[in-house]
Amino acid sequence: MLDPHELAGEHVAVTRRFFLQCGAAGLAAWQLSPLVAQADEAAGKAELTAELAKLEFLTKWDDFRLIERGEPLPYTHPIEKLREVGLTQETWKLEVVSDPDAPAKLENPLSKELGTALDWAGLMKLAETRAVRYLKVMTCNNIDSPLGMGLWEGVPLRDVIWLAKPVENVRRVFYYGYHNDAPKQIFRSSLPIGRVLEDPPGEYPVLLCYKLNGEFLDGKRGGPVRILVPDAYGFKSVKWLIRVALSNGAFGNDTYATGNNDVDSWMKSSARIISRPAKVKAGQAVPVTGLAQVGISGLSKVQYSLSPQEPPWPQDDPWFTKADWKEAEVLLPPTVWGGGLPDGKIPQGTLGFDKETGKPTAWPIRNTIVHWGALLTNLTPGKYDLRCRTIDASGIAQPLPRPFLKSGGNAIQTLQLIVEAT
Repeated sequence: MLDPHELAGEHVAVTRRFFLQCGAAGLAAWQLSPLVAQADEAAGKAELTAELAKLEFLTKWDDFRLIERGEPLPYTHPIEKLREVGLTQETWKLEVVSDPDAPAKLENPLSKELGTALDWAGLMKLAETRAVRYLKVMTCNNIDSPLGMGLWEGVPLRDVIWLAKPVENVRRVFYYGYHNDAPKQIFRSSLPIGRVLEDPPGEYPVLLCYKLNGEFLDGKRGGPVRILVPDAYGFKSVKWLIRVALSNGAFGNDTYATGNNDVDSWMKSSARIISRPAKVKAGQAVPVTGLAQVGISGLSKVQYSLSPQEPPWPQDDPWFTKADWKEAEVLLPPTVWGGGLPDGKIPQGTLGFDKETGKPTAWPIRNTIVHWGALLTNLTPGKYDLRCRTIDASGIAQPLPRPFLKSGGNAIQTLQLIVEAT
């Protein structure tokens, strides 16, 4: 579970609006929240209300959590080495070739040997007419909470694959990041060719990504160029991209497969509590706030439950289907998106946003996050278990329809709440 303090500033900014709408009880509860004190301390130089009004929905660069591979980490090499291996914009080159172990037929392979590899100037030329932007949450399939929420920009991978003129015997796309020329450190992933060439209904294209929140990627975030798969967990979005191989192989070659992971599992919907007091007095209004990750199944609602710890929950109901679930408030889209964007505004032309109004065409947006809040009142003394869950767009409750960890973590979170007598 992500340390709540890592999300305190941006999360409290968003959820403050909800509790103000709850009236006097909500305002009093919100003012007692420990995260408010944390945000006040962090802001320091400005009034608390001004800080919280910024509504940082997108994660700033320095606040993204990183799952990193490599020893040393590729971006930590001296600049001379980075130039040598093609990890600067002026030296980056991407090969699109046939897989030697299961060859595909290409009429125009992009290779360094032939002098036809795609360079940075070529990518930027494509970007003049083919660039797209969209929102995506970056999350790990074995970690319960998001790593960061960003606005990503790039050129669809399929546009570059077509430059290599594939003809036949293409079943999968293998792609590789630079990892110190050390075989044991290779980080690679793969996709069916169908997912790359044709987007499923409602999904966005797989990208050769070069920007995050309007700025060119640095090495720490996988630059100059990384893969971005909008509907997948982070291991599919390989950093430091240097090579794509079109394969006639029938199976993936993903590095994560060696860790007993499901490498073709798309992102799940799930909810997590970010802020709640651990101990309150009877009769005190209790603010509970959290994030919900909106996966491929979409999101219709977020729910919470409060159950006495005694008697223990029945073992034959591991997914808490019989709990007294109540609906939480899913917050509306922000007016200021944050993340370091100019004026906190989403740029015109971003996929999923109306060109005239600049507002999302649907809410929640799949493959992103939402903030939610609930206000617990009229509590009696005792020890309770507090839980939350999502209901997806098909009406299916978390952790179903895919409850298995190796295809993405979405177990129902349980936190203790103690209510003391006044």
